[in-house]
Amino acid sequence: MTRLLPGLLFLVKMVRMRRYLSILIAGLFTVGLVWLRQGNGAGEGRDWAGYGGGGENRRYSPLTQIDRGNVGGLQVAWTYDTGDVFEGSEMQCNPVVVEGVLYGTSPKMRVFALDAATGVERWSFDPTVGNKAPGRPRNRGVTYWPGGAGGGRIYFAYRNWLYSLEARTGRPAAGFGDGGRIDLREGLGREARDLSVGLTTPGVIYRDLLIIGSIVSETLPAAPGHIRAFDLRTGQQRWIFHTIPQPGEFGYETWPKEAYKYIGGANNWSGLALDEKRGLVFAPTGSATYDFYGANRHGDNLFANTLLCLEAATGKRRWHFQVVRHDLWDRDLPMAPTLVRLRRDGRVIDAVAQVTKSGHVFVFERETGRPVFPIEYRKVSTAGIDGERPAETQPLPLLPPPISRQLVTEEILTRRTPEAHEWALKRFREMRSLGQFDPPGLRESLVMPGFDGGPGWGGAAFDEKSGMLYVNSNEIPCILKLVERPKAAAVPSGRGVYLRSCASCHGADLSGSPPEFPALRGLSRKYEESDLRAMIASGSGRMPGFGNLGGGGAMQALLRYLLTGEDRSYSGPAGAPSPIELKYAMDGYPRFLDADGYPAITPPWGTLNAIDLNRGTIAWQVPLGEHPELVAKGIRDTGSWNYGGPILTAGGVLFIGATNYDRKLRAFDMRDGRLLWEGSLPASGNATPSTYEVRGRQFVVIAAGGGKRGGESGGKYVAFALPPAR
Repeated sequence: MTRLLPGLLFLVKMVRMRRYLSILIAGLFTVGLVWLRQGNGAGEGRDWAGYGGGGENRRYSPLTQIDRGNVGGLQVAWTYDTGDVFEGSEMQCNPVVVEGVLYGTSPKMRVFALDAATGVERWSFDPTVGNKAPGRPRNRGVTYWPGGAGGGRIYFAYRNWLYSLEARTGRPAAGFGDGGRIDLREGLGREARDLSVGLTTPGVIYRDLLIIGSIVSETLPAAPGHIRAFDLRTGQQRWIFHTIPQPGEFGYETWPKEAYKYIGGANNWSGLALDEKRGLVFAPTGSATYDFYGANRHGDNLFANTLLCLEAATGKRRWHFQVVRHDLWDRDLPMAPTLVRLRRDGRVIDAVAQVTKSGHVFVFERETGRPVFPIEYRKVSTAGIDGERPAETQPLPLLPPPISRQLVTEEILTRRTPEAHEWALKRFREMRSLGQFDPPGLRESLVMPGFDGGPGWGGAAFDEKSGMLYVNSNEIPCILKLVERPKAAAVPSGRGVYLRSCASCHGADLSGSPPEFPALRGLSRKYEESDLRAMIASGSGRMPGFGNLGGGGAMQALLRYLLTGEDRSYSGPAGAPSPIELKYAMDGYPRFLDADGYPAITPPWGTLNAIDLNRGTIAWQVPLGEHPELVAKGIRDTGSWNYGGPILTAGGVLFIGATNYDRKLRAFDMRDGRLLWEGSLPASGNATPSTYEVRGRQFVVIAAGGGKRGGESGGKYVAFALPPAR
């Protein structure tokens, strides 16, 4: 209210002078409206109105109440317990806050609305209708639309269903699809009823359209990852862009002629960015299915691993840039791009920045796709395994330099203990380590950064004033090896079906690569046969659905093998085979860890980075995260696995959770990476926080869901704020 006093005094003075009485009336009316809007948390800059802070995906707030000088005084303001935590569950939601109401999701995928000042629940919606959530569903947020009847709508996806809810009540919106939801498997241009199609990252809104990508299977058979726009009111599909081109479409010649009928993937799973003024949407895509062996998809494979610029109103391609040709390393573009404005060579450039899993940053002019920094097309090895045809060249930006190490050498092997170093050295000498774009084969090879990145889905944050792009990154190598895949049998056996469908993630011995790919031993203690059957058929979390197995011999044989260990054969349908049989598959997703389970290279194992986009340089880099048990031994600042991303404020503070083991929300000085404050969480904050102002008070909130890589699962949202003024 103190900010309004000068205006009030001026108006009173005018009245005393007996002039412009109407000004007083109008002014008081305006003051009242402003006060009400402040009380409700509304107003430009006070909300966190979309995933990543809004369509530009800058993860930036103009709020200044919390700044470098006082951030150390943050305290827990409120905590909301979803009550939905279960073993292995996760919660990756970046909550949306609009007009004093926070919208988020729980580990079970329940959607809720809270009073953003107190954390008190207003309503909740459970798409499972009270049933047990199958597997570990993942969701990174919801989309808010201020239009529609009844005061706005909330859009979110659960499995293959896209819902529209009334923002005021949480009830399914009348007139949207069938009972407030539509089936994302429909409208893809080919049959996908038995395939896995979902949405983990929210879409963007342009006029009356909701534009979304999808999450699909990473093994064949798989749905195509086409990008689509739906009518916000009715759910009708308004346009579709084929990321796997069909005959007559641009890029069709970069695939085998029939590929559009059977290849899947090339999907936008990591989110979108929207330039509303220009009417452009920017969509990064993932690799084509299958990720590690592409003998059935010879060619460069447009538009997989591509940053697409589309007209938001029509889906028409404006320009594109393919970051990886004929991907064989699971090099999905892992995060939504960021719309930036930078200054270079005397020009102010509206650009789009795309960060990759390998730690590179590609920057393009928004309207033309012209690179801001030089890009080199580097000749790479084409020594692919039987039937494979790797691309001859791959693009790499010359600036900025990569923020992650690109090659594992003997010099960077761990020295945590002499024993760990000797183990790592022996193991290293058993493998290939040739850097980026070394084609996979039957011998183990090291991929650095690993399959999680480098940078991941948490995204980057941008400060226009300084031209700095901030992004966190993992520094943990992975091991890539192909194994021969057994052929389908006319009478399927349980182990045979397992080796064909499951072993590439969970290993031939069912040991998995926990916790991302859990071991599959002892499932009879966790699941009834009916629950396990449903999960296998429709998928869960990162696991794709295997509806192609059908309900006959193949499914029954697999269930028997998983639940009892018996390798029996069952007559009946063997399940639908892939249109083109793959001879090789990945042998699990192992990381290069030492005998004690720590990364087998020297720290940092996780970093926070500031990239100066005006100069194309790395301004600073600091370790992100610690291992508490190593801290107890005096080993600090190692960095750790991190999942989630940073946000920025005009107060000069960067907030980030993400660290997987130490359960912290941290605040850093944006200028130099100096740690200013850290607050404890009930579980790891593997999510991106949000900041907002309501009733004159700035909050920072994060979902503390844990559940990654052995971390304990949690189900609470925690909001921090400065102590209230007395």
